[in-house]
Amino acid sequence: MHRLSSSFVLGYHGCDRDVAEKLLAGSEFNQSQNVYDWLGPGIYFWEANPQRGLEYAALLKRLGRGKIRKPAVVGAVIELGLCLDLTTSTSNEPLVEAHKKLSSIHEEADLALPENSGDMMRRDLDCAVIRILHKIREDAGEQQIDTIKGAFIEGEPIYPNSGFRTETHIQICVRTPQSIKGVFRVRS
Repeated sequence: MHRLSSSFVLGYHGCDRDVAEKLLAGSEFNQSQNVYDWLGPGIYFWEANPQRGLEYAALLKRLGRGKIRKPAVVGAVIELGLCLDLTTSTSNEPLVEAHKKLSSIHEEADLALPENSGDMMRRDLDCAVIRILHKIREDAGEQQIDTIKGAFIEGEPIYPNSGFRTETHIQICVRTPQSIKGVFRVRS
């Protein structure tokens, strides 16, 4: 974890147009609490990528998930604060320790560990590890993690034999809503 990144980043949140208008009018973001959320509980943004936010909202509409009738995207100014930055090696050790703790708890209770799906679209294990990391920090009286940032390689190769993928992105999970310093309308 660190505070080494630039102080503010722009994030983009895919949602329904009515939700976007409410957010722009001052409503608060809802935090996701799914057991498969890649970066644990929080408010999810696509860093510097409004198009992916809009594409995600459109995907949710096609899949019939959520309440999206008209896909939209809203921008936000996010102060990273204390960031669990999974794009750097500084986050490895805390996650390894959290995984050990989670494994120990499940072993003592004779329960199987949660698993990530084979296509890595559902991250039950990763979510559980991040949740236990938050609990470890809380129990130790340490400062709450404000944001979590991770890179995700997804999609098809952009050309034959390419290492670059069509849906690669940086995701930011905001845990402390005060880290969202403002919202803005995204131009078409």
